Amino acid sequence: MGWSAVFAVAASLANATSSTLQRKANLQETAVAAFSPRLLLNLLKRPTWLAGIGSVILGFVLQAAALARGELAFVEPILTLELPFTLAIAGRIFRRRLHRREWAAAVMMAAGLALLVTSLRPYGGYALSTPNSRWLIGAMAVAVAVAAMVMKAVRSRPSVRAALLGVATGALFGLTAAFMAGMSESLTRGPVSLVEAWETWAMVATGLVAMYLLQNALSSGSLLVVQPGLTLTDPLVSILWGVFVFTEHVHGGVWLLPEMVGTVLIAVGTFNLSRSPLIHLPAPRVEVTPPAARSASRWPAA
Repeated sequence: MGWSAVFAVAASLANATSSTLQRKANLQETAVAAFSPRLLLNLLKRPTWLAGIGSVILGFVLQAAALARGELAFVEPILTLELPFTLAIAGRIFRRRLHRREWAAAVMMAAGLALLVTSLRPYGGYALSTPNSRWLIGAMAVAVAVAAMVMKAVRSRPSVRAALLGVATGALFGLTAAFMAGMSESLTRGPVSLVEAWETWAMVATGLVAMYLLQNALSSGSLLVVQPGLTLTDPLVSILWGVFVFTEHVHGGVWLLPEMVGTVLIAVGTFNLSRSPLIHLPAPRVEVTPPAARSASRWPAA
């Protein structure tokens, strides 16, 4: 699992770069209605956002390489390193310094991650021979949960909408990772086999929807409310998918205690990091003038 861990850490770094660049681009946008096409049209004109999309594509490639060499329940928890990486990169881009509490939270997350992965020790699994019926049931379960959160988010105030969409995005990224694991054999057989595999197109479709939800989450509120749900839901969905759909084996019994301790350390570290001033950046600018006077000044959000 050596190379699998290396690729997973590299994917975390690429995803962190993407999150920071996309957030920087979203900060330059005025707030628009939830799920408005105008948001994406505006972002497509920003080089910073396009660089963020390039980084997330690189992250997908590295994640696929990790999943081709390791179990889903092993690879995905490593991606929680995205949050401390995000802080480090945000510190450079926004010229803010990491303090002792951020470093302490990052160490807590790393310790929890090491404890969780070591205790789970996933092995086996049959992503390539999983029956289509099991794929369908698992995908529908995630789709129903995401749809419920999106419907609730549309009717919620911006901060709640950002949190719900962060969780929904994390769940879809977890499903995307499952499709990546399913296409791992096609990846090794060459580009023709990769294009012919249905898992490839399912991964692309799910990833695009997840990216669309992420843009709406970032445009609704700060990373303070988006990142915790995004960071924690992705590995949680992936572990559940690996165990219950791919039948990956993880250690239970006496190992449940260190697994729970590792999970708690990751969760506490995530929420502590999410309170960092580096994450608590301003929300996108909000238009306060009526449509008839839209050409007037635009004021920053409170």
